Amino acid sequence: MIARWALAGLLLLGLAPAVVAEESLWFEQGRPNPAALQALELLAAAPADGLDPRDYDTQRLTDALTQSALGPLAGEALSHLDARLTLAMQRLLSDLHGGRIDPRQIHANFDLAPPAPFDPAAVLREALIRQRLPQAVREAAPALSQYANLRNALALYRALAKSEAWQRPLAPVPRKKLEPGQDWPGTPALRQRLLALGDLAPDASVPALATRYEGALVQAVQGFQQRHGLDSDGVIGADTWSQLALTPEQRVRQIELTLERLRWTPLLAGPRMIVVNLPEFVLRAYEVHDGRIDLRLESKIIVGSAFKTGTPLFDERMRFIEFSPYWNVPPSIARKELVPRLRRDPGYFLAQGFEFVASDGRVSSGLSDAQLEAVLGGQMRLRQRPGPKNALGSIKFVFPNNDNIYLHDTSAPELFARARRDFSHGCIRVEQPLALAKFVLQDQPDWDEQRIRDAMAQGHSATLKLTDAIPVVIAYSTVVVKQGKVNFLRDLYGHDRVLDQALRQHSAKLQAPNARAR
Repeated sequence: MIARWALAGLLLLGLAPAVVAEESLWFEQGRPNPAALQALELLAAAPADGLDPRDYDTQRLTDALTQSALGPLAGEALSHLDARLTLAMQRLLSDLHGGRIDPRQIHANFDLAPPAPFDPAAVLREALIRQRLPQAVREAAPALSQYANLRNALALYRALAKSEAWQRPLAPVPRKKLEPGQDWPGTPALRQRLLALGDLAPDASVPALATRYEGALVQAVQGFQQRHGLDSDGVIGADTWSQLALTPEQRVRQIELTLERLRWTPLLAGPRMIVVNLPEFVLRAYEVHDGRIDLRLESKIIVGSAFKTGTPLFDERMRFIEFSPYWNVPPSIARKELVPRLRRDPGYFLAQGFEFVASDGRVSSGLSDAQLEAVLGGQMRLRQRPGPKNALGSIKFVFPNNDNIYLHDTSAPELFARARRDFSHGCIRVEQPLALAKFVLQDQPDWDEQRIRDAMAQGHSATLKLTDAIPVVIAYSTVVVKQGKVNFLRDLYGHDRVLDQALRQHSAKLQAPNARAR
């Protein structure tokens, strides 16, 4: 006898059994039971979570069950259809819980903890026994308010796809940019589009056929720019125009990809956590109480350059803080940037507080060609002493990882004023390091704000071990819902493009004729 819960595994191998001597999961007297009809509805509703119902063979299952309602099934035909529906529901539960593909297949340096152990067969069995199949499907997805908000955003943008606001393209802007006060024949179409998106209020005093770009329309564009990570100056240049030109269908796909990433990302890893969203250039510090996430800090950040040194995705635990840190120059930066700079401008060495450290720990504050050659040969390294010009600023937050990435202060805070902030070599600069230190040290009451300030300003390096390590997640979401508004962000490192391709390939394999025939 073959256990009914082994059928799905056999089908995956193309080994459907000829006879099953057990009662069917989804049929009574050869006809679909109420649970089977519920299952079909749940499979058909997969798009609400950004999933493709064709991945679960939904239409063919629906046709087969409809046919079975007219004439009861028996024997091998019944067993085969019962197993196919079981497999489809198990796959749906699994995809909702942990995503459809292994992210390590598309990101060479991906190092995020896998989702918690999840047995879709056991979950499905329990749901059928307790007659709570819809609830089990809903509970398989991440229990995050951001996930729920994105599902709502997905429905909104699917509805926008039917709007007339995208029936005709926007007119090109004059002389590559449109400034407030200028006339532009595309203004009526822009007004219609901003109304549909919610950036322009329905009662705004903008005549439907007006061609001057001014007033409430400029303010609406500024709101649109804020939602899209652009400089909110009201000027429609190439970046703003390209974002306005994107269709709701394209935004739907962007939201679907973000939902997929949320299913991978461990965002409930402890009572406190720090989450960095790279495309948003934002760090958030949270506390978790009974599954509820409370935001304690939100700070602008600077991340790795999209052109050369992108920040990797991973999660680790913060274990140390370094006050007044040294900056140990990574060998790659020393070879490619600092040594050539010092050869061109030797005065930069003393002005910036650099020194050499030999392999035996000896320190030298003098500059010579021999020492530079030793750095290139790996016999010495360069480091920058603590102080106001130190690249790490006054504090460094350490969560040991293979890529030597950490959070730190900066000696160039003016860069936080820019909308796009990918300027670093991979590490993450924090605009509010003091606030972050207070959050990290809140369970160590002897470290009050004044003591933290003193340690940051002391001018000599000191390391503090945290009493409790704090999870740090370096994540990647190009859609974020904030204060009820859907924010779309630049695909900074091209990860969405790669994920889109991988998911299309995944679906193509599942939907291939030989796969559907099983």
